Amino acid sequence: MKMFLFAAASVFALAACSPAAEEGTPTVAPPPVEAPDTAMEDTMTDTQPVEEVTLVDVVANNPDFSTLLAAVDAAGLSETLAGPGPYTVFAPTNEAFAALAPGQLDELLLPENKDDLTRIVSYHVVPGIVMAADVPAEDAATSTASVNNLDLSVRRMADGSVMVNQYTVTSSDIQASNGVVHVIDGVLIPRMEE
Repeated sequence: MKMFLFAAASVFALAACSPAAEEGTPTVAPPPVEAPDTAMEDTMTDTQPVEEVTLVDVVANNPDFSTLLAAVDAAGLSETLAGPGPYTVFAPTNEAFAALAPGQLDELLLPENKDDLTRIVSYHVVPGIVMAADVPAEDAATSTASVNNLDLSVRRMADGSVMVNQYTVTSSDIQASNGVVHVIDGVLIPRMEE
């Protein structure tokens, strides 16, 4: 009898340790251990904000604007043109600066002529964003104030070209995070009595 009780106890003990396997009852396996999702991490780095490209960056990154960049720096306007803006810049190329009277640029870049240089450089900057498509037609006879409150004649000609005073926009709508750049083929010189 002792043997029977021992055998019965053993069967109950084993039954308690093993999972119930009733017919029709599914067994649930634990979920497999997954490797970390690196694709999600890669995606997150792709959605981080890209560094903003300011008007100063646009000028600095184009070798055709190296003279303009030197003038902006000498005039002390780099910080302004890297600021929030927005601004529209009519940017003369190196070739346009080379067309100035001999020695004129060198003289303007001297520290004692900073006020005159600042007046000239800021004459190339208009507050707000003016895209080429938004420039008024020549017959509208409107003027546009630069940031130093001097009037510019920015107009669309009958042939579709855009003029700023006597110079032509040769490339337009170069966008920056704080404005837009239009390339012009001459240096805008305000009348000094204005």
